[in-house]
Amino acid sequence: MAKKKAVKKKSEGLGDTVAKVTKATGIDKLVKFVAGEDCGCDERRKKLNSLFSYAPNIECLEEDEYNILSGWFAIERNSVTPSEQASLRKIYNRVFNKRTSPSSCSSCVRDMVDRLRQVYNEYEKAS
Repeated sequence: MAKKKAVKKKSEGLGDTVAKVTKATGIDKLVKFVAGEDCGCDERRKKLNSLFSYAPNIECLEEDEYNILSGWFAIERNSVTPSEQASLRKIYNRVFNKRTSPSSCSSCVRDMVDRLRQVYNEYEKAS
């Protein structure tokens, strides 16, 4: 009979990563030996996961933002004006909890627009 391969769970945050490192190095066993089974590791792991989560914290679009993106994506564009970039950046910063500033980097602007398009497309699928 074949041995089942363990499926590794993806880390949700820093706490899970620290737990994996301490397990791989054997530190977890040493701590449990010294401090006992209830060493507080699980609580620390949960706290670190909540403080330093790897999951993206994405907010929902508001109606006016959706309307702006509808108008924006309805037209095929090859460039972005500074005022359009400001409008898109404002939406991007709120939705993705970022603090980006105006950019003349075309790939940076393109990446921002692509991420907004992904969010917008999810709304289009749902309707």
